[in-house]
Amino acid sequence: MALLSSELVKITNLQLASKLVSEELMLGIHASKRYGYGIEFEQYRHYEIGDDPKRIDWKLFARTQKHLVRESSTESNYHIRFVLDLSGSMNYVEEGVSRLQYCKILLASIAYMGFRQGDQLSLYVLKDNQVHTLVASGKQAFQRILYALEKAEASGKWTSDTKSFPVFQQKQKEILFFASDLLQLDNEWIQFLKKLANPRREIYVFQVLGQHELDFDLKGFYRFKDLETGQEVELQAEQIKAEVKANAESFLSQIESDLKVPFVYWKKISLKDPIAGIIREIL
Repeated sequence: MALLSSELVKITNLQLASKLVSEELMLGIHASKRYGYGIEFEQYRHYEIGDDPKRIDWKLFARTQKHLVRESSTESNYHIRFVLDLSGSMNYVEEGVSRLQYCKILLASIAYMGFRQGDQLSLYVLKDNQVHTLVASGKQAFQRILYALEKAEASGKWTSDTKSFPVFQQKQKEILFFASDLLQLDNEWIQFLKKLANPRREIYVFQVLGQHELDFDLKGFYRFKDLETGQEVELQAEQIKAEVKANAESFLSQIESDLKVPFVYWKKISLKDPIAGIIREIL
């Protein structure tokens, strides 16, 4: 049975929450192995463009006429970076589920799996128009990531027009997981992600939204508050429903179109979606 986000956010211990999600995810699934240039032979696979021809087993080719590459088990050489949006809109809460807490558990659960596989892990947050390194890769990175996530608080807004981000310069292959609502005024999140995309970095973007934000199924008068500026306005929900839904659909369609770039994978998530199911979809 899938753990509901409303159940998970009640668990204040991130390590326990991430372990529960990971164990749910691994039920019925055998632990996977990484394959590469290690010493101990494990299996064959078909030759792919970009492979070193020297790795083809030519003796086997003589018998089968198939170009097969020998693979062996190896420790992970991936660096996994976690990036969390800490702008004020991440404080949104719907039916007891906080967007910020949902994202913390989502990233912590992926970090737990990376920790078990021996990946390098690091954590960054985006706040006050700055990229902050909370945890650099190294010893006990996983435990430090959990602690930093538990302490992280959201406020303010992200309007950065920084031309480059030196902290994200890298030479090895890496995976970057970014959790945000992607709510923007001037394409700032799209610009940020496009600056990070390159052939050595796969970027998984989790856009986490509430069901009311997606459907706007509200009735009556509400006082709406901008969580980044603090501005408030009182409106009758039915009168603005059509306009809000049209704007939301247009916004999401534009986000999806803008993020159809190489090495970037966008996933829209509802706060009601089971976290294990989200992770299973990207594995």
